[in-house]
Amino acid sequence: MGNRLKRALVENYVGTIGIGWLMAQGVLHFANIFTAPLSSWVVRHEFIFAEQHAQPATGLPFTTALPELARSICLLLISYLLLRWLYFKPLEPQPTVPVAQPSSPA
Repeated sequence: MGNRLKRALVENYVGTIGIGWLMAQGVLHFANIFTAPLSSWVVRHEFIFAEQHAQPATGLPFTTALPELARSICLLLISYLLLRWLYFKPLEPQPTVPVAQPSSPA
Protein backbone atom coordinates (compact mmCIF):
# COMPACT_ATOMS: atom_id res chain seq x y z
CA MET A 1 0.00 0.00 0.00
CA GLY A 2 2.73 2.46 0.96
CA ASN A 3 4.84 1.71 -2.10
CA ARG A 4 1.85 2.07 -4.42
CA LEU A 5 0.95 5.40 -2.85
CA LYS A 6 4.54 6.60 -3.05
CA ARG A 7 4.81 5.54 -6.71
CA ALA A 8 1.55 7.34 -7.57
CA LEU A 9 2.64 10.53 -5.81
CA VAL A 10 6.08 10.58 -7.43
CA GLU A 11 5.12 9.56 -10.96
CA ASN A 12 2.16 11.93 -11.26
CA TYR A 13 3.94 14.90 -9.65
CA VAL A 14 1.12 15.20 -7.12
CA GLY A 15 3.66 14.86 -4.32
CA THR A 16 5.78 17.67 -5.75
CA ILE A 17 2.80 19.99 -6.03
CA GLY A 18 1.67 19.12 -2.50
CA ILE A 19 5.13 19.66 -1.03
CA GLY A 20 5.42 22.98 -2.87
CA TRP A 21 2.06 24.09 -1.52
CA LEU A 22 2.99 23.08 2.05
CA MET A 23 6.31 24.93 1.80
CA ALA A 24 4.58 28.03 0.45
CA GLN A 25 2.10 27.96 3.31
CA GLY A 26 4.96 27.51 5.78
CA VAL A 27 6.77 30.54 4.37
CA LEU A 28 3.58 32.62 4.47
CA HIS A 29 2.97 31.71 8.10
CA PHE A 30 6.60 32.48 8.86
CA ALA A 31 6.08 35.95 7.37
CA ASN A 32 2.96 36.32 9.50
CA ILE A 33 5.14 35.88 12.58
CA PHE A 34 6.40 39.38 11.91
CA THR A 35 3.20 40.96 10.60
CA ALA A 36 0.71 39.61 13.17
CA PRO A 37 2.04 41.62 16.14
CA LEU A 38 2.20 44.78 14.03
CA SER A 39 -1.34 44.39 12.68
CA SER A 40 -2.65 43.60 16.16
CA TRP A 41 -0.94 46.71 17.53
CA VAL A 42 -2.41 48.89 14.76
CA VAL A 43 -5.92 47.58 15.35
CA ARG A 44 -5.61 47.99 19.10
CA HIS A 45 -4.16 51.49 18.73
CA GLU A 46 -6.99 52.60 16.44
CA PHE A 47 -9.58 51.11 18.79
CA ILE A 48 -8.09 52.96 21.73
CA PHE A 49 -7.95 56.15 19.70
CA ALA A 50 -11.63 55.74 18.82
CA GLU A 51 -12.56 55.19 22.46
CA GLN A 52 -10.47 58.21 23.57
CA HIS A 53 -8.78 56.48 26.47
CA ALA A 54 -6.17 58.47 28.30
CA GLN A 55 -3.64 55.62 28.42
CA PRO A 56 -3.00 54.01 25.03
CA ALA A 57 -1.53 50.53 25.12
CA THR A 58 2.14 50.45 24.28
CA GLY A 59 4.33 47.80 22.77
CA LEU A 60 3.74 45.09 20.26
CA PRO A 61 1.76 42.03 21.39
CA PHE A 62 4.19 39.26 20.53
CA THR A 63 1.76 36.62 21.76
CA THR A 64 -0.10 37.00 18.46
CA ALA A 65 3.00 35.67 16.69
CA LEU A 66 3.12 32.38 18.61
CA PRO A 67 0.29 30.61 16.70
CA GLU A 68 1.87 31.62 13.40
CA LEU A 69 5.23 30.30 14.59
CA ALA A 70 3.65 26.97 15.52
CA ARG A 71 1.83 26.73 12.15
CA SER A 72 4.98 27.60 10.23
CA ILE A 73 7.11 25.04 12.03
CA CYS A 74 4.48 22.30 11.64
CA LEU A 75 3.93 22.95 7.92
CA LEU A 76 7.65 23.10 7.15
CA LEU A 77 8.28 19.93 9.17
CA ILE A 78 5.49 18.06 7.36
CA SER A 79 6.77 19.22 3.98
CA TYR A 80 10.32 18.12 4.87
CA LEU A 81 9.11 14.69 5.98
CA LEU A 82 7.11 14.26 2.76
CA LEU A 83 10.08 15.41 0.69
CA ARG A 84 12.34 12.94 2.47
CA TRP A 85 9.86 10.07 2.12
CA LEU A 86 9.09 10.68 -1.53
CA TYR A 87 12.35 11.83 -3.09
CA PHE A 88 15.44 11.08 -0.97
CA LYS A 89 15.27 7.33 -1.61
CA PRO A 90 14.62 6.52 -5.29
CA LEU A 91 11.82 4.22 -6.28
CA GLU A 92 12.66 0.61 -6.96
CA PRO A 93 12.05 -0.28 -10.58
CA GLN A 94 8.77 -2.05 -11.05
CA PRO A 95 9.24 -5.59 -12.37
CA THR A 96 7.94 -6.01 -15.88
CA VAL A 97 6.35 -9.22 -17.06
CA PRO A 98 7.06 -10.11 -20.69
CA VAL A 99 3.94 -10.41 -22.77
CA ALA A 100 3.73 -13.50 -24.95
CA GLN A 101 3.22 -12.78 -28.64
CA PRO A 102 0.34 -14.65 -30.26
CA SER A 103 1.57 -17.21 -32.72
CA SER A 104 0.54 -16.71 -36.31
CA PRO A 105 -0.62 -19.68 -38.37
CA ALA A 106 2.01 -20.92 -40.80
